Amino acid sequence: MAHTTTFIDVAATPAQVWQLIGGFNSLPDWLPYIPSSTLSDGGRIRHLANPAGDVIVEQLEAYDNAARSYSYSILQAPFPASDYLSTLQVEPLADSAGARVTWSGRFTPVGVSEQDVTELFHGIYVAGLEALQQSLAK
Repeated sequence: MAHTTTFIDVAATPAQVWQLIGGFNSLPDWLPYIPSSTLSDGGRIRHLANPAGDVIVEQLEAYDNAARSYSYSILQAPFPASDYLSTLQVEPLADSAGARVTWSGRFTPVGVSEQDVTELFHGIYVAGLEALQQSLAK
């Protein structure tokens, strides 16, 4: 099983960051790659669309508002991976009022090398966190 983790430190409080990203349906608020999200199954399943029109279906696996963290799996996506589980977490920075946002995932490659699928998801996470930082700066 492959995995990747990346993080970004932002000049916003953990509460401010969580306010923006903590909702399972909030990706369109900060991630340009996902312009729309629709919840079903009592808010545990999100149906996402990307600009190319691909459908991504994800399931909320764990949610901890106090720890500012949630984990989700992918049920359907145009990615060469299975057994995907990802976590977004917001933590306070010890020496400032800022926050660290960590995005991590584990997955099994399907039809590609472990390196290829790891680079794919790492790139998505890095770009996503950079987009988050830009959204917070507005």
